[in-house]
Amino acid sequence: MQYLHDTSICVFFLRGKLNLDKIINEKGLENCFISEITVFELKYGAENSDDPKKSHRAVDKFVKGLTIIPIFGIVDQYANNKVLLRKNGTPMHDEFDLIIGVTALTNEMILVADNIKDFRHIKNLKLENWVEIK
Repeated sequence: MQYLHDTSICVFFLRGKLNLDKIINEKGLENCFISEITVFELKYGAENSDDPKKSHRAVDKFVKGLTIIPIFGIVDQYANNKVLLRKNGTPMHDEFDLIIGVTALTNEMILVADNIKDFRHIKNLKLENWVEIK
């Protein structure tokens, strides 16, 4: 199985609240990925932190060890899912979450997130919460 990590999981790790290293070793580093959007969100968080230089270094070190999945290839799937969710009365309010979820779906990955409920309306998306198994 391949896993796409949502930003929330990465933040738990960076704050020392999740032993992601251990879980990634068990699952295999070659099976763990992040979206370009997650990099955007982590960089924003670093810039907005009390110590941006330190936070940027931590993010850079973390990102360096993972494969980053580009988002351009999901454009059609994103549009389709966004319209479907709106028509079903279950639109996602966070565009970045929708993009990350559709990235996992399109690439046939399991999305690893703490905020599972935010993704529950994306049809056929496989989800895991590694915070619960820590």
